Amino acid sequence: MPTYLLIDNGSKKAQATLALRKLAEKLSEQTGKSIYPVSLQHADSIAAHEVDNIPADTFVSFLHKHLLQGEREFIVLPLFFGESRALTSFIPQQIAELENEFGRFDVKLADVIFPLSKGEPRLAEILHDHIQSVSRNAGIEAENIVIVDHGSPIPEITAVRKQVAKNLQLLLGENILLGQAVMERREGAAYDFNGELLVNWLNQQAEKGVTNVIVAMLFFLPGRHAGECGDIEEICASVMENYPKLHISITPLISEHKTLVSILQDRLNQIG
Repeated sequence: MPTYLLIDNGSKKAQATLALRKLAEKLSEQTGKSIYPVSLQHADSIAAHEVDNIPADTFVSFLHKHLLQGEREFIVLPLFFGESRALTSFIPQQIAELENEFGRFDVKLADVIFPLSKGEPRLAEILHDHIQSVSRNAGIEAENIVIVDHGSPIPEITAVRKQVAKNLQLLLGENILLGQAVMERREGAAYDFNGELLVNWLNQQAEKGVTNVIVAMLFFLPGRHAGECGDIEEICASVMENYPKLHISITPLISEHKTLVSILQDRLNQIG
């Protein structure tokens, strides 16, 4: 019987671990399997009292503990949009180091949430639902929208956002302005594939006289960047302070939509 892990990149913020646990619990209920929430890094630095007095698990320590218990088969569900270096480099390196100590063991890595090139249409549907919900609650027309992700030095990760944006544009209709932006990016022409910084995109809209913008969050979990008091909120608040006529609404995170559990269940079923 394999041991199942739902993994994220990891955060030093307690709300990220708590949200990952909540998602793993929902997935466990839906699949009938015990799904362990495990972060690749960082989460083990969170004080236990901030995470219900249950220290957060990280990838290497989790595998080490279970290998000591005699377990040899693991199935990993990545809570990642695309094939980041965490999946293609970090995980294989850590497994190789553990095999030096424990010998060969089996780790199966399920597909990411938006595998290229086949994609995942439900991701755009989640964003569309969130945009419509924000529009209704704020009493505004969803006419000026920007889809924002973290930003990555890997072109394939940006390609995920671009494809999701294309799918979302089809759902919104051609009359809706849908921009794309990154929270942060590396400097230099080599990283121009990332596109525009969110702060610059918002400033440009304000200077055009736009009064309402919806920021569609291509982030799974709350943490330093997303969610309450995260970098995205701070960027938006700063722009609104400079342009008082501009109101910015931010959508919920991807993990807050029930469809994500169904996508993860499908990834689990695909790997067996």
